Amino acid sequence: MLTAEFPQSRLRRNRQNPWCRDLVAENHLSVKDLILPLFVREKEVTPEIEAMPGIYRYSLDELLPVCKRAMDLGIGAVALFPYTNPILKCEEGKEALNPHNLVCQAIRIIKESLPQLGVIVDVALDPYTSHGHDGVLRKGCVANDETLEILIEMALVKARAGADVVAPSDMMDGRIGAIRKGLDQAGYQNVRIIAYSAKYASAFYGPFRQALGSLSALGKADKKTYQMDPANSREAMREAAQDLLEGADMLMVKPGLPYLDIIYRLKESFLLPIFAYQVSGEYSTLKAAGEKGWIDYEKALLESLVALKRAGASAIFCYPALEVATFLLGENV
Repeated sequence: MLTAEFPQSRLRRNRQNPWCRDLVAENHLSVKDLILPLFVREKEVTPEIEAMPGIYRYSLDELLPVCKRAMDLGIGAVALFPYTNPILKCEEGKEALNPHNLVCQAIRIIKESLPQLGVIVDVALDPYTSHGHDGVLRKGCVANDETLEILIEMALVKARAGADVVAPSDMMDGRIGAIRKGLDQAGYQNVRIIAYSAKYASAFYGPFRQALGSLSALGKADKKTYQMDPANSREAMREAAQDLLEGADMLMVKPGLPYLDIIYRLKESFLLPIFAYQVSGEYSTLKAAGEKGWIDYEKALLESLVALKRAGASAIFCYPALEVATFLLGENV
Protein backbone atom coordinates (compact mmCIF):
# COMPACT_ATOMS: atom_id res chain seq x y z
CA MET A 1 0.00 0.00 0.00
CA LEU A 2 1.38 3.39 -1.03
CA THR A 3 1.80 5.80 1.82
CA ALA A 4 3.11 8.77 -0.17
CA GLU A 5 0.81 10.90 -2.28
CA PHE A 6 1.50 10.81 -6.01
CA PRO A 7 0.17 13.15 -8.70
CA GLN A 8 -3.09 12.16 -10.38
CA SER A 9 -2.41 14.49 -13.30
CA ARG A 10 0.78 13.33 -15.00
CA LEU A 11 1.72 15.50 -17.94
CA ARG A 12 4.40 13.02 -18.93
CA ARG A 13 1.76 10.46 -19.99
CA ASN A 14 1.24 12.21 -23.30
CA ARG A 15 4.98 12.36 -23.95
CA GLN A 16 5.68 8.63 -23.75
CA ASN A 17 5.41 7.72 -27.44
CA PRO A 18 6.14 9.51 -30.72
CA TRP A 19 2.63 8.85 -32.03
CA CYS A 20 1.08 10.48 -28.98
CA ARG A 21 3.47 13.42 -29.00
CA ASP A 22 2.49 14.01 -32.63
CA LEU A 23 -1.22 13.87 -31.82
CA VAL A 24 -1.02 16.42 -29.03
CA ALA A 25 1.55 18.73 -30.63
CA GLU A 26 0.25 22.28 -30.58
CA ASN A 27 2.24 23.42 -33.62
CA HIS A 28 3.45 21.67 -36.75
CA LEU A 29 6.13 22.78 -39.18
CA SER A 30 5.27 22.08 -42.81
CA VAL A 31 6.99 22.61 -46.13
CA LYS A 32 4.01 24.84 -46.94
CA ASP A 33 5.22 27.25 -44.24
CA LEU A 34 8.48 27.99 -46.07
CA ILE A 35 9.47 30.77 -48.46
CA LEU A 36 12.80 30.32 -50.23
CA PRO A 37 14.98 33.45 -50.58
CA LEU A 38 17.19 33.35 -53.68
CA PHE A 39 20.16 35.54 -54.53
CA VAL A 40 20.42 36.40 -58.22
CA ARG A 41 23.77 37.16 -59.89
CA GLU A 42 25.37 38.01 -63.19
CA LYS A 43 27.42 35.15 -64.64
CA GLU A 44 30.77 36.73 -63.79
CA VAL A 45 29.91 36.98 -60.07
CA THR A 46 31.01 34.08 -57.89
CA PRO A 47 28.15 31.86 -56.72
CA GLU A 48 29.66 31.15 -53.30
CA ILE A 49 28.78 33.31 -50.29
CA GLU A 50 31.60 33.03 -47.80
CA ALA A 51 29.50 34.01 -44.78
CA MET A 52 26.61 31.70 -45.70
CA PRO A 53 27.98 28.18 -46.29
CA GLY A 54 25.63 26.11 -48.43
CA ILE A 55 23.74 29.13 -49.78
CA TYR A 56 24.52 30.38 -53.30
CA ARG A 57 23.93 33.17 -55.76
CA TYR A 58 22.22 31.92 -58.92
CA SER A 59 22.68 33.21 -62.45
CA LEU A 60 19.58 33.64 -64.59
CA ASP A 61 20.16 30.33 -66.38
CA GLU A 62 20.43 28.55 -63.02
CA LEU A 63 17.20 29.90 -61.53
CA LEU A 64 14.62 27.61 -63.08
CA PRO A 65 16.15 24.32 -61.88
CA VAL A 66 16.30 25.52 -58.26
CA CYS A 67 12.76 26.96 -58.50
CA LYS A 68 11.51 23.69 -60.00
CA ARG A 69 13.21 21.82 -57.16
CA ALA A 70 11.45 24.06 -54.64
CA MET A 71 8.08 23.41 -56.24
CA ASP A 72 8.69 19.66 -56.36
CA LEU A 73 9.36 19.74 -52.62
CA GLY A 74 6.12 21.64 -51.99
CA ILE A 75 7.53 25.15 -51.43
CA GLY A 76 5.05 27.63 -52.84
CA ALA A 77 7.02 30.86 -53.17
CA VAL A 78 10.48 32.31 -53.65
CA ALA A 79 11.82 35.74 -52.70
CA LEU A 80 14.39 37.34 -55.03
CA PHE A 81 17.39 39.47 -54.03
CA PRO A 82 19.92 40.80 -56.58
CA TYR A 83 23.68 41.08 -56.40
CA THR A 84 24.01 44.31 -58.39
CA ASN A 85 27.17 45.06 -60.33
CA PRO A 86 28.91 47.94 -58.51
CA ILE A 87 29.24 49.74 -61.85
CA LEU A 88 25.42 50.02 -61.91
CA LYS A 89 25.15 51.50 -58.44
CA CYS A 90 24.79 55.22 -57.83
CA GLU A 91 23.74 57.68 -55.13
CA GLU A 92 20.11 57.59 -56.32
CA GLY A 93 19.86 53.83 -56.92
CA LYS A 94 18.58 54.37 -60.46
CA GLU A 95 19.13 50.75 -61.49
CA ALA A 96 16.17 49.87 -59.25
CA LEU A 97 13.89 51.50 -61.85
CA ASN A 98 15.40 49.72 -64.84
CA PRO A 99 12.68 47.38 -66.21
CA HIS A 100 15.45 45.11 -67.50
CA ASN A 101 17.46 44.92 -64.29
CA LEU A 102 18.51 41.57 -62.87
CA VAL A 103 15.48 41.05 -60.65
CA CYS A 104 13.00 41.97 -63.38
CA GLN A 105 14.67 39.51 -65.75
CA ALA A 106 14.49 36.84 -63.05
CA ILE A 107 10.79 37.52 -62.41
CA ARG A 108 9.95 37.14 -66.10
CA ILE A 109 11.96 33.94 -66.46
CA ILE A 110 10.24 32.32 -63.49
CA LYS A 111 6.70 33.46 -64.26
CA GLU A 112 6.94 32.44 -67.93
CA SER A 113 8.00 28.88 -67.09
CA LEU A 114 6.55 28.36 -63.60
CA PRO A 115 3.51 30.66 -63.40
CA GLN A 116 2.11 28.82 -60.39
CA LEU A 117 5.17 29.58 -58.26
CA GLY A 118 4.75 32.69 -56.12
CA VAL A 119 7.38 35.38 -56.68
CA ILE A 120 8.09 37.89 -53.91
CA VAL A 121 10.40 40.85 -54.44
CA ASP A 122 11.90 43.34 -52.02
CA VAL A 123 11.26 47.05 -52.38
CA ALA A 124 14.25 48.97 -50.99
CA LEU A 125 17.16 50.79 -52.58
CA ASP A 126 20.09 49.23 -50.71
CA PRO A 127 21.00 46.73 -53.47
CA TYR A 128 21.29 49.65 -55.90
CA THR A 129 22.80 52.56 -53.96
CA SER A 130 26.52 53.24 -53.86
CA HIS A 131 26.21 54.13 -50.16
CA GLY A 132 24.28 50.98 -49.17
CA HIS A 133 21.29 52.73 -47.62
CA ASP A 134 17.65 51.85 -48.32
CA GLY A 135 16.82 55.36 -49.54
CA VAL A 136 18.43 58.42 -51.08
CA LEU A 137 20.78 60.48 -48.95
CA ARG A 138 20.46 64.22 -48.53
CA LYS A 139 23.06 65.95 -46.34
CA GLY A 140 23.96 62.61 -44.80
CA CYS A 141 20.38 61.65 -43.91
CA VAL A 142 17.98 59.31 -45.68
CA ALA A 143 15.25 61.46 -47.24
CA ASN A 144 11.96 59.79 -46.40
CA ASP A 145 9.47 61.45 -48.75
CA GLU A 146 11.80 61.65 -51.74
CA THR A 147 12.56 57.96 -51.29
CA LEU A 148 8.83 57.18 -51.30
CA GLU A 149 8.46 58.47 -54.85
CA ILE A 150 11.23 56.13 -55.99
CA LEU A 151 9.81 53.17 -54.09
CA ILE A 152 6.42 53.59 -55.78
CA GLU A 153 8.02 53.39 -59.20
CA MET A 154 10.24 50.52 -58.06
CA ALA A 155 7.17 48.53 -57.00
CA LEU A 156 5.48 49.28 -60.32
CA VAL A 157 8.51 48.15 -62.31
CA LYS A 158 8.45 44.82 -60.50
CA ALA A 159 4.67 44.47 -60.79
CA ARG A 160 4.92 45.02 -64.54
CA ALA A 161 7.55 42.29 -64.70
CA GLY A 162 5.07 39.89 -63.11
CA ALA A 163 5.81 39.90 -59.37
CA ASP A 164 3.01 38.48 -57.25
CA VAL A 165 4.06 40.22 -54.05
CA VAL A 166 6.12 43.32 -53.28
CA ALA A 167 7.77 43.52 -49.87
CA PRO A 168 8.85 47.01 -48.82
CA SER A 169 11.76 46.47 -46.43
CA ASP A 170 13.01 50.06 -46.45
CA MET A 171 11.23 51.23 -43.26
CA MET A 172 10.33 54.65 -44.67
CA ASP A 173 7.28 56.19 -43.00
CA GLY A 174 4.18 55.99 -45.19
CA ARG A 175 5.61 53.66 -47.80
CA ILE A 176 2.85 51.04 -47.60
CA GLY A 177 0.11 53.57 -48.33
CA ALA A 178 2.13 55.22 -51.08
CA ILE A 179 2.93 51.93 -52.81
CA ARG A 180 -0.62 50.61 -52.42
CA LYS A 181 -2.02 53.74 -54.01
CA GLY A 182 0.52 53.59 -56.82
CA LEU A 183 -0.20 49.93 -57.57
CA ASP A 184 -3.97 50.41 -57.49
CA GLN A 185 -3.92 53.45 -59.75
CA ALA A 186 -1.81 51.55 -62.28
CA GLY A 187 -4.21 48.58 -62.32
CA TYR A 188 -2.24 46.23 -60.07
CA GLN A 189 -4.87 45.86 -57.37
CA ASN A 190 -4.11 42.16 -57.00
CA VAL A 191 -0.40 42.57 -56.29
CA ARG A 192 0.01 41.89 -52.60
CA ILE A 193 2.15 43.79 -50.11
CA ILE A 194 4.17 42.19 -47.33
CA ALA A 195 5.04 45.03 -44.99
CA TYR A 196 8.31 44.71 -43.12
CA SER A 197 6.51 46.30 -40.21
CA ALA A 198 8.95 45.35 -37.47
CA LYS A 199 12.37 45.39 -39.11
CA TYR A 200 15.01 45.96 -36.49
CA ALA A 201 18.45 47.54 -36.82
CA SER A 202 19.97 44.17 -36.11
CA ALA A 203 23.50 42.80 -35.96
CA PHE A 204 22.23 39.60 -37.60
CA TYR A 205 22.16 40.99 -41.17
CA GLY A 206 25.89 40.87 -41.88
CA PRO A 207 26.03 37.72 -44.06
CA PHE A 208 23.06 38.93 -46.12
CA ARG A 209 24.76 42.23 -46.84
CA GLN A 210 27.84 40.34 -47.97
CA ALA A 211 25.69 38.19 -50.25
CA LEU A 212 24.01 41.28 -51.67
CA GLY A 213 27.23 43.26 -52.06
CA SER A 214 26.02 46.15 -49.91
CA LEU A 215 28.24 45.49 -46.89
CA SER A 216 31.29 47.28 -48.26
CA ALA A 217 29.14 50.13 -49.58
CA LEU A 218 27.57 50.73 -46.17
CA GLY A 219 30.95 50.62 -44.45
CA LYS A 220 30.81 51.78 -40.84
CA ALA A 221 27.45 53.49 -41.30
CA ASP A 222 24.28 52.02 -39.79
CA LYS A 223 20.53 52.14 -40.42
CA LYS A 224 19.38 53.12 -36.96
CA THR A 225 17.58 56.27 -38.12
CA TYR A 226 14.99 54.22 -39.98
CA GLN A 227 15.16 50.61 -38.79
CA MET A 228 13.75 49.87 -35.33
CA ASP A 229 15.64 49.94 -32.05
CA PRO A 230 16.04 46.34 -30.71
CA ALA A 231 15.06 47.65 -27.27
CA ASN A 232 11.53 48.56 -28.39
CA SER A 233 8.42 46.42 -28.64
CA ARG A 234 5.45 48.80 -28.33
CA GLU A 235 6.84 50.75 -31.25
CA ALA A 236 6.42 47.60 -33.36
CA MET A 237 2.71 47.68 -32.58
CA ARG A 238 2.49 51.24 -33.87
CA GLU A 239 4.37 50.31 -37.05
CA ALA A 240 2.09 47.34 -37.67
CA ALA A 241 -1.08 49.32 -36.98
CA GLN A 242 0.01 51.98 -39.44
CA ASP A 243 0.85 49.43 -42.12
CA LEU A 244 -2.51 47.74 -41.64
CA LEU A 245 -4.36 51.02 -42.11
CA GLU A 246 -2.28 51.80 -45.22
CA GLY A 247 -3.24 48.56 -46.97
CA ALA A 248 -0.70 45.87 -46.09
CA ASP A 249 -1.81 42.31 -46.79
CA MET A 250 0.75 40.64 -44.52
CA LEU A 251 3.08 41.83 -41.78
CA MET A 252 6.74 40.83 -41.38
CA VAL A 253 9.00 40.58 -38.34
CA LYS A 254 12.74 40.61 -39.07
CA PRO A 255 14.88 39.05 -37.62
CA GLY A 256 12.88 36.08 -36.44
CA LEU A 257 14.25 34.14 -33.49
CA PRO A 258 15.54 37.11 -31.43
CA TYR A 259 12.09 38.72 -31.76
CA LEU A 260 9.68 35.90 -30.90
CA ASP A 261 7.90 38.23 -28.48
CA ILE A 262 7.18 40.67 -31.30
CA ILE A 263 5.78 37.91 -33.52
CA TYR A 264 3.54 36.80 -30.67
CA ARG A 265 2.30 40.30 -29.87
CA LEU A 266 1.48 41.06 -33.50
CA LYS A 267 -0.30 37.72 -33.90
CA GLU A 268 -2.42 38.40 -30.83
CA SER A 269 -3.27 41.95 -31.86
CA PHE A 270 -3.81 41.86 -35.63
CA LEU A 271 -5.87 39.64 -37.92
CA LEU A 272 -3.38 39.82 -40.78
CA PRO A 273 -0.98 36.92 -41.43
CA ILE A 274 2.34 37.41 -39.65
CA PHE A 275 5.51 36.35 -41.46
CA ALA A 276 8.91 35.84 -39.89
CA TYR A 277 12.31 36.18 -41.54
CA GLN A 278 14.96 33.77 -40.30
CA VAL A 279 17.81 36.06 -41.30
CA SER A 280 21.30 35.31 -42.54
CA GLY A 281 22.97 35.69 -39.16
CA GLU A 282 20.57 33.19 -37.62
CA TYR A 283 21.24 30.67 -40.37
CA SER A 284 25.00 31.17 -40.43
CA THR A 285 25.25 30.85 -36.64
CA LEU A 286 23.46 27.50 -36.70
CA LYS A 287 25.42 26.30 -39.72
CA ALA A 288 28.81 27.24 -38.25
CA ALA A 289 28.02 25.64 -34.90
CA GLY A 290 26.86 22.51 -36.69
CA GLU A 291 30.03 22.33 -38.75
CA LYS A 292 32.05 22.64 -35.55
CA GLY A 293 30.13 19.77 -34.05
CA TRP A 294 28.86 21.93 -31.20
CA ILE A 295 25.19 21.35 -32.02
CA ASP A 296 23.11 18.99 -34.12
CA TYR A 297 22.47 21.34 -37.05
CA GLU A 298 19.35 19.61 -38.38
CA LYS A 299 17.63 19.39 -35.00
CA ALA A 300 18.59 22.93 -34.00
CA LEU A 301 17.40 24.34 -37.34
CA LEU A 302 14.04 22.61 -37.13
CA GLU A 303 13.65 23.64 -33.49
CA SER A 304 14.28 27.28 -34.38
CA LEU A 305 11.65 27.15 -37.12
CA VAL A 306 9.08 25.48 -34.86
CA ALA A 307 9.73 28.27 -32.36
CA LEU A 308 8.81 30.82 -35.02
CA LYS A 309 5.60 28.91 -35.74
CA ARG A 310 4.82 28.63 -32.04
CA ALA A 311 5.20 32.36 -31.62
CA GLY A 312 2.61 32.92 -34.34
CA ALA A 313 4.32 33.02 -37.73
CA SER A 314 2.13 31.94 -40.63
CA ALA A 315 5.12 31.64 -42.97
CA ILE A 316 8.90 31.82 -42.68
CA PHE A 317 11.52 33.22 -45.03
CA CYS A 318 14.20 30.54 -44.69
CA TYR A 319 17.51 30.38 -46.60
CA PRO A 320 17.93 26.61 -46.19
CA ALA A 321 14.28 25.97 -47.13
CA LEU A 322 15.27 23.28 -49.63
CA GLU A 323 17.29 21.53 -46.97
CA VAL A 324 14.51 21.89 -44.40
CA ALA A 325 12.03 20.40 -46.86
CA THR A 326 14.20 17.31 -47.28
CA PHE A 327 14.43 16.98 -43.49
CA LEU A 328 10.66 17.21 -43.15
CA LEU A 329 9.81 14.92 -46.06
CA GLY A 330 12.53 12.40 -45.26
CA GLU A 331 12.48 9.32 -47.45
CA ASN A 332 9.57 10.73 -49.48
CA VAL A 333 11.96 13.15 -51.25
